[in-house]
Amino acid sequence: MESTGEPDGLERLWTPHRMAYVTGADTSDGCAFCLAPGLPEPESLVVARGELVFAVLNLYPYNPGHLMICPYRHVADYTDLTEQETAEVAAFTRTGMRVLRSVSRPHGFNLGMNQGAVAGAGIAEHLHQHVVPRWGGDANFMPVIGRTKVLPQILTDTRLLLAKAWPADGEPPR
Repeated sequence: MESTGEPDGLERLWTPHRMAYVTGADTSDGCAFCLAPGLPEPESLVVARGELVFAVLNLYPYNPGHLMICPYRHVADYTDLTEQETAEVAAFTRTGMRVLRSVSRPHGFNLGMNQGAVAGAGIAEHLHQHVVPRWGGDANFMPVIGRTKVLPQILTDTRLLLAKAWPADGEPPR
């Protein structure tokens, strides 16, 4: 039997920030999507801000650059968005895809909303559109067997790259 600290030939991927997610502990003082726009930029992970919506990195991403497009207004259901909010969610989704293409060159995307906890929404009370960049071979045995997701970039570095590439005038990069 090995004692603590003895090498065993395995590498460790430390992700202590995920413990609250894994245990289901709510360490926040309110809705994460309502709080994020008011936090300092690097801490908030907000990439871009619009009039009615904002783009923020997912703290627990499926892949590097996993964005969420959120209305500022605390609303749970897609059918409760105003026409203006719906249009800006769509525009930010398109811009997010273009920015990710210019920065990370993904081979494809998963886009979607999980409406309600039963549908898989982690934060069901605040609508958010997922924009997940995908690459050929990005899914491997680690999440299935090791229940571990390997991400090659720190979230604050990803936020900075995407924020710099996000067009200030609202015009998407080509």
